Amino acid sequence: MSNIFDLFKKIESAGTSEPISAIVVGLGNPGEKYEKTRHNAGFMAIDYIAASCGAKIVRAKFHSLVCEAVIGTRRVLLMKPETFMNNSGTAVAAAKSF
Repeated sequence: MSNIFDLFKKIESAGTSEPISAIVVGLGNPGEKYEKTRHNAGFMAIDYIAASCGAKIVRAKFHSLVCEAVIGTRRVLLMKPETFMNNSGTAVAAAKSF
């Protein structure tokens, strides 16, 4: 049986050395006009997931606001495209091809 310190080391390192294995994209529209409306339910979901994982979405990349998070043992990229919803494929394609 491992001791508590070994358990913490496993939790701390879970998935962090692995490459990003998934992209989670929350769809929405940029700007105050759409903030906290049904049009931005995807953005709100990404904010909730990020907060649950202890991550903060503060970086701009791939025409999006992004952050990396560990969900379970998988390292994922959380994205909130800064393009309007109908053009979000541009941001997703940029992240996918990276």
